[in-house]
Amino acid sequence: MSSSPFESVDCVVVGAGVVGLAIARALALAGREVIVIDAAESIGTETSSRNSEVIHAGIYYPKGSLMARTCVTGRRLLYAYCAEHGVPHLNCGKLIVATNEDESARLVEIKARAEANGVEGMRPLNAAEAIGLEPNLDCTAALLSPATGIVDSHSYMLALQGDAEEKGAMFAFLSPLERGRACEDVIELEVGGTEPMKLRCRLMVNSAGLHAPAVARKIEGMPVRHIPTPYYAKGNYFTLTGRSPFSRLIYPVPVPGGLGVHITVDLGGQAKFGPDVEWIDGIDYTVDPQRADKFYAAVRRYWPGLRDGTLQPGYAGIRPKIVPPGAPAQDFVLQGPADHGVPGVINLFGIESPGLTASLALADLVRALAGNA
Repeated sequence: MSSSPFESVDCVVVGAGVVGLAIARALALAGREVIVIDAAESIGTETSSRNSEVIHAGIYYPKGSLMARTCVTGRRLLYAYCAEHGVPHLNCGKLIVATNEDESARLVEIKARAEANGVEGMRPLNAAEAIGLEPNLDCTAALLSPATGIVDSHSYMLALQGDAEEKGAMFAFLSPLERGRACEDVIELEVGGTEPMKLRCRLMVNSAGLHAPAVARKIEGMPVRHIPTPYYAKGNYFTLTGRSPFSRLIYPVPVPGGLGVHITVDLGGQAKFGPDVEWIDGIDYTVDPQRADKFYAAVRRYWPGLRDGTLQPGYAGIRPKIVPPGAPAQDFVLQGPADHGVPGVINLFGIESPGLTASLALADLVRALAGNA
């Protein structure tokens, strides 16, 4: 490190996505001095703004997992937060639909897992009941999740940023972390960009999403064995020409690596399809129009009325995976000094879906952990 003077600050949060914003808010509300740094030009430019904008109920995750616990708690907190702050959202519900008897049997397992996680109101439906709710549907059975909803993710992130700033948090964009060093009782950080700065903090929270493993590797003194290898599972979305034929979200029975090509409806009534699962080596957000062929085939299993030519390339997001293709499903990793041995550093790894839903709950856990960091 250079011998140049450092500016001292209590907390530095690396990453201004939805989870980083929630963490910055929680720390600021707790009376801590916070600076948020991000390499991008504004809040939530990557995974936080390239997703389905779904408020997840907490259905699929293993009982007791961090994903399950923070999703269910975070969902309740998120609905309350949106209502209190005027963030546009809708508790529209969703149907998980089976299209054959094998899938119908799996709905029983999904319901049991959801209830083990504390998800309220899960209700099995036969084909007639499901089609009664959504006449354009074709299925053998379905599972109704009334707790699922949708949210305007950008409005939510703006609200979090506003709360944090109101309590004194500061934001530095176009400010990538270049390197850091864990000293005895402080973390020294060198931040690049057009206005480089050097910060000395008591607490650093690595909430850099896709880049969290790379950020951790920049901290001299962070044991490499505690830094996972990143894997990128791209999810492509296609949009539907015209209004949505469904008022609820429609999900197939899950597939390895994701929840299958599902139909979500935004707050303007526009339907979008996705995400699929495309394992890639680097960050690439282009959508290949030829992938639409697989989307048509997948969606027509439960919506045979989908017409040719009505799907248009939309956008893509990337899941920040920390397990390779074919590996057992990952859990969120919230890693503090007791885990890696470096005082003052908290890492969040593998915060994929349901990270947006879980954001307020994750922030509360980080705030509690930071008291001992």
